[in-house]
Amino acid sequence: MTIENPSREEIGKILKKAKRIAVVGLSDNPERTSYSVSEAMKQAGYEIIPVNPKVDEVFGVKAVSSIKDIDGHVDIVNIFRRSEYLPEHAKEFAEIDADVFWAQLGVENEEAYQFLKEKGYTVIMNRCIKVEHSLTR
Repeated sequence: MTIENPSREEIGKILKKAKRIAVVGLSDNPERTSYSVSEAMKQAGYEIIPVNPKVDEVFGVKAVSSIKDIDGHVDIVNIFRRSEYLPEHAKEFAEIDADVFWAQLGVENEEAYQFLKEKGYTVIMNRCIKVEHSLTR
């Protein structure tokens, strides 16, 4: 794997600038990691947009089935799905012109990484956004 994440300092700048996080695979089950991580980010002041065709809403926010269904600009697309789904999400991401493609801890895919880097996007993989946020405040 030749995945290189931005430095911790760069990640800190990304998180300070960002306001809206679309969370792909966000569960409405409080026992799921996607829920607890997103809840922490919401409490830290970020707007969380649930992206999951299988749930109606999370945190009182109506879920959308695809990031392409989101109105307005998205700063970070945070992915909570298995690594093999990343290429498909990378293609959707390139269509909506969000700022940062972020795959959660344990999730990485070289094909998706190369596709997005070639287009000039910021890509973070195999990192937990909640942990990074706590380390860079």
